[in-house]
Amino acid sequence: MTPDMSGRVRAVRLGPRSTASLALVSAVGVAALTWPFFAPPESSAVAHAQDAPWLFACLLGLLVPVVAATIAESGLGPKAVAMLGMLAATGAALRPIGAGTAGIEPMFFLLVLSGRVLGPGFGFVLGCVTMFASALLTGGVGPWMPYQMLAMGWFTMGAGLLPGPARLRGRAEIGLLTAYGFVAAFGYGTLMNMAGWTFMSPATTTLAMDPHAGPAANFVRFLAYCLATSLGWDLGRAVCTVLLTLALGPALLKALRRATRRAAFEAPVTFDGPAG
Repeated sequence: MTPDMSGRVRAVRLGPRSTASLALVSAVGVAALTWPFFAPPESSAVAHAQDAPWLFACLLGLLVPVVAATIAESGLGPKAVAMLGMLAATGAALRPIGAGTAGIEPMFFLLVLSGRVLGPGFGFVLGCVTMFASALLTGGVGPWMPYQMLAMGWFTMGAGLLPGPARLRGRAEIGLLTAYGFVAAFGYGTLMNMAGWTFMSPATTTLAMDPHAGPAANFVRFLAYCLATSLGWDLGRAVCTVLLTLALGPALLKALRRATRRAAFEAPVTFDGPAG
């Protein structure tokens, strides 16, 4: 088991193929989330404003699992699969605990710390799989699920891209993860607002996207939508993530790193024949 230059052992190493596929799905995801802020009123995207969210949801629903599988194929061995299954199951089980209660979602802090220890490649797959499993567990399957999977994959991958533990340890590392968790909790909520906002009809609310209003006016509508519908929820998620990271972060980081060292992800798996 050989650590990388940052001193972190990565359960999955991103190769050229998996990096390219991840960049592609990320570009499609960014386009799917932000097109109302850039498309002029006369564009073809605006002409199909009611269809575009569904088309993007279907496209992401196809691309995200393919990218996760590509990353897994590039280096997710049996030990990493076992770790992935355990963490994804734990995260999926944690999500319903605070469902519907002021944004209390303890799964976020677990994913931040897991991405931190296990690296961006593992983090992206973990975020996608955890969100998929939790959607099945809670019955939250719908056109929003591909957006949730992609956003959670970005969220967890970002934790794996933070400065390595060779540079930060102890309180400094916990402080970094706390700040990242706070900002990313709001970022995740904003991305989900972008996804859900485009499905709304202007006939039902003045906060919905107006295909004829133009990018600047729609940006103002979107900010008002976020303030009116999700600010309290996002704040609850951010505060919950901060408190859990401060209280449980040091112990969980040690446990994850101990498990990672014992798993020796980069050591080949061999099967001995029967004795005798």
